[in-house]
Amino acid sequence: MEIIPAVDIRGGRCVRLYQGDYGRETVFANNPVEVARRWQDEGATRLHVVDLDGAREGSPVNAELVGRIVAAVRVPVQVGGGLRQMPAIRRYLDAGVDRVVLGTAAVKDRALLSQAVAEHGQRVVVGVDARTGMVAVEGWEEQTRLAAAELMSELAGLGVSRFIYTDTARDGTLEGPDLRGIEGLVAGVSVPVIYAGGVSGVDDLVRLASLGLEGAIVGKALYTGDVVLREALEVLGSGQPA
Repeated sequence: MEIIPAVDIRGGRCVRLYQGDYGRETVFANNPVEVARRWQDEGATRLHVVDLDGAREGSPVNAELVGRIVAAVRVPVQVGGGLRQMPAIRRYLDAGVDRVVLGTAAVKDRALLSQAVAEHGQRVVVGVDARTGMVAVEGWEEQTRLAAAELMSELAGLGVSRFIYTDTARDGTLEGPDLRGIEGLVAGVSVPVIYAGGVSGVDDLVRLASLGLEGAIVGKALYTGDVVLREALEVLGSGQPA
């Protein structure tokens, strides 16, 4: 299972939110580029970058900074946050972003999703953000009545080749993942799933790996030191998926 450090950007700084609440922000670094280099140097095989301002505004806000991160590291970078128009998706991919993550657009604009998948295939990932199994959109600020499992099944049928599933109630809490819920979710999806939300230590990562997940995104636990990336990679192996 691949361990993917998260680099969340808001106001040009590297931050973490508690349960996606923009009013409960912790700043961990003023220079996200340096943070990205740090995780690469500690062995990360991929980075997960989120433009939190873009997620809230509905279009990329920190694109220039994302470009500097991509240029500064050698590992693949996947980026989400405000990608709801094809020109923005194309700009990121043309600039060297390995994968783009569509969230709100995947829920609200099937035509856009279909076009993005048709043009870019596996470089398009759908981010499914959910609280108690129900999908949240618009930077997690709008709760829907759409079940995450149903959405993932539907979108896999439309050609989506990979999902990132985030448990928003656990994200940034260090409370540990809902292993039983994740196991059931993964069992019902025919394509690879990457998990995010609440990882509190290496033991959580070992348990997640046992569920057949392709990867786990780790944010707060890395920044607080509850997970030491080099040590986690040694326990789980290289982390690079086949």
